Amino acid sequence: MIQRPAPDKQRELPLAIGGEPLCGSIEEDAPVIYDQLMECVVNRDNLFRAYHRVKRNKGCAGIDGKSVDDLPALLKQHWPSIKEQLLQGGYQPQAVKRVIIPKADGGERQLGIPTVLDRLIQQSLLQVLQPQWDRSFSDCSYGFRPNRSAHQAIAKSQEYINDGYQWVVDMDLEKFFDRVNHDKLMHNVKGRIKDVRVLKLINRYLKSGLVLDAQWEPSLEGMPQGGPLSPLLSNRMLDDLDKELERRGHKFVRYADDCNIYVRSRRAGQRVLDGITRYLSRQLKLPVNARKSAVDRPWKRR
Repeated sequence: MIQRPAPDKQRELPLAIGGEPLCGSIEEDAPVIYDQLMECVVNRDNLFRAYHRVKRNKGCAGIDGKSVDDLPALLKQHWPSIKEQLLQGGYQPQAVKRVIIPKADGGERQLGIPTVLDRLIQQSLLQVLQPQWDRSFSDCSYGFRPNRSAHQAIAKSQEYINDGYQWVVDMDLEKFFDRVNHDKLMHNVKGRIKDVRVLKLINRYLKSGLVLDAQWEPSLEGMPQGGPLSPLLSNRMLDDLDKELERRGHKFVRYADDCNIYVRSRRAGQRVLDGITRYLSRQLKLPVNARKSAVDRPWKRR
């Protein structure tokens, strides 16, 4: 059961978000009528939870320079019109701010920071979609999911090894978040959402563009790492991979875009690596990083 914020905490939100709930009380496992999904997204209780999650996560400002502390005043002034735009299907997200941070291996990671308002809307959407989608995800998927962890993924891997699957196909998807094919992802999402307004909104978030050094660039592929919705969309995209691995009877563990498949011999592992590489390229339009992928003993891989 979700605990709602205490009354004094609820008053931190402007009265513009008040009013009667449109979908009743939004709980984690509440059923959603998909052609009325946007009504559930802008539901009062759902927004309260999203607001406090965004506030708790903090994070830097997006391209508008507005911080989490600016959000109450922003909502008080603009929420009625924003809510109407969302309900009418006309809301246009702002571009994300690109931030480049160094990686431990010497490379770079590109983050896309949405505005604090768009983080609130994405979080509200996440809270409605995740309980519905998560129940259909594979038991072998552990990243970005409620009540699942890297420790559980490691324990599952150890279980396979103890059962005699002592070779691992260690697959590295090349710059996954930067290379996601929008058409493939939206085709997947359309199979699970009937509310056209929400489909348009997700598509607009994918194509909102990015700003680096005051220069706007189009986003023709990929998802920005930094928004609340991207982890769920990544699992939605890679669930097709999970289902294909299950169909082929493989023993595997996936954590976000890292996937390990456990086999009994090097020869079997090479055969699996070649086959899944072809599947990812042809069906999901995702390239495998051949330099970082390998068939080896599990204790020799990271």
